[in-house]
Amino acid sequence: MDEKIGQSPLPSLRDEVGHEVIELSEIEREALDYAYRSRAQNTIRAYRADWAHFSEWCRAADRAPLPAAPETVALYVTFLANRGNRRTTTIARRLVTISEVHRSRGFETPVKHAAVRAVWDGIKRTFGFTPRGKLPTLLCDIQEMLAALPDSLLGVRDRALILIGFAGAMRRSELVRLDVTDIVSSPHGLSITIRFSKTDQEGRGRTVGIPFGERHETCPVRAYCDWIEQGSITHGPVFRAVSRTGRVSPRRLTDKTVARVVKRTLVLASRDSTNYAGHSLRAGLATQAALCGVPERAIQDQTGHRNLMMLRRYIRAGNLFIDNAAGKIGL
Repeated sequence: MDEKIGQSPLPSLRDEVGHEVIELSEIEREALDYAYRSRAQNTIRAYRADWAHFSEWCRAADRAPLPAAPETVALYVTFLANRGNRRTTTIARRLVTISEVHRSRGFETPVKHAAVRAVWDGIKRTFGFTPRGKLPTLLCDIQEMLAALPDSLLGVRDRALILIGFAGAMRRSELVRLDVTDIVSSPHGLSITIRFSKTDQEGRGRTVGIPFGERHETCPVRAYCDWIEQGSITHGPVFRAVSRTGRVSPRRLTDKTVARVVKRTLVLASRDSTNYAGHSLRAGLATQAALCGVPERAIQDQTGHRNLMMLRRYIRAGNLFIDNAAGKIGL
């Protein structure tokens, strides 16, 4: 069966079973709408791709994707692990997608079945299950990156983007959504209203404070003010495209641009950018704060983490060499 899946082209829906498959396809689309409605856009894209892959696999294997039998899901994850060359983190996300779609249509999730859990546990034992996150940009990294920026309007924008993203511990989607009206200056610094986020799809919003920095070259408040002044930005999006001739576009940056800016600036600083991305700014603030002994609650207030488990991953990384047993025995 697996060889057929790997080698045969997927048949068309209409030719394979006819009207019933078309109806099932419509139900699948409805299920996706229900499952995705409360999700962030990046999550939605990932879920859509995951469900499309699972559905295509099921059609080629002549199995129903909705509702899927536990045996179907067990075979699917086995295929992903052995022949699909997928990481365990990717398989885990696809299991979540399958479960979400089933629940949204009122079906019992097959993912919890003992047969699926046994196969999934075996895959994790065989291949391991350690999420490979991006490296954090610590203060020393930020300093090197800023020193490498060009003396141009693009450099001014990138300085502001890096420092606001770092000091505000912002997700890249939050950073590019900022409008001028979301940021208020005061004698203490900037008050930034984040109106939507990955964990706040209803738009309740939260406010992040960004104080003045101790040094002019790393001060996020001064960097923001320089960009707003030199870019002649009075309303609309804060972070915009800048042409090679220095013209500021009215167009808002995409979240992918944040990752490109981080990587490009690291390269300018003669650093390997492979394991860094837009999320490195957010992870960097949390990790650096932990290194500096900032209390967990204060870090959480800045990052907006609702789930302390994820935040504590950064804190543990930052505290790895603080009060370390091996460092206190006189080696």
